[in-house]
Amino acid sequence: MYPEDRYYTKSHEWIKVEGNHATVGVTYYAQEQLVEVVFVELPEPGMEVKAGDGIAVLESVKAVSDIYAPVSGTILEVNKKLEDQPELINKDPYGEGWIFSLEIIQKEEIDKLIRATEYQSHIKNEPK
Repeated sequence: MYPEDRYYTKSHEWIKVEGNHATVGVTYYAQEQLVEVVFVELPEPGMEVKAGDGIAVLESVKAVSDIYAPVSGTILEVNKKLEDQPELINKDPYGEGWIFSLEIIQKEEIDKLIRATEYQSHIKNEPK
């Protein structure tokens, strides 16, 4: 449920790092809490972001939730499929439901992220 090949944030984003390139989405836990995602506001490619910046918005039948940049970088690509099929986040949060990719500017910020086992401990303590 929480792939070992990714890093996680306590605000429920996942990030898969390949060299200086990273793909970002939300965790299984996050999509489960939102219930049914009905709209995704995507960032603009080329936009420079800092770790912790709110750069995308997920709207669900239950709530509106900001998506934060896990690390600083430049947005390379956004998942345009989400404009017509926002439900991909619920159906496949680690695959077709990815949200954006970025070029990492400050690779040392990855050390501040958490791994799958720590993330699972974190969500056990989340208020329901």
